[in-house]
Amino acid sequence: MHESFQTLLKLILPEFIETYFEVTDCKKEGETIHIYLKELNKTPEEFKSNKLTFKGFFDEVTIQDFPIRGSQVLLHVTRRRWWNEEMGKVVIGTGI
Repeated sequence: MHESFQTLLKLILPEFIETYFEVTDCKKEGETIHIYLKELNKTPEEFKSNKLTFKGFFDEVTIQDFPIRGSQVLLHVTRRRWWNEEMGKVVIGTGI
């Protein structure tokens, strides 16, 4: 994605988004803006002391955000799936 477009998206989206996600795509279809976000490869803070193994991604979730200039905005969010060796279960960060 073009760098100036990335900069513009950072101005539009809440600040915490760039802390936890990368924008992988953005497109406009009719009156809808689709923004695709993928969680960064960072160990969730609340599990820093645990042994985690990356186990792929959860299914994409779509969230309706506030409209921009009359266009509906949909955020397509993909979160990482972590296996917590000590707890013996899948965990997800709650930092956002």
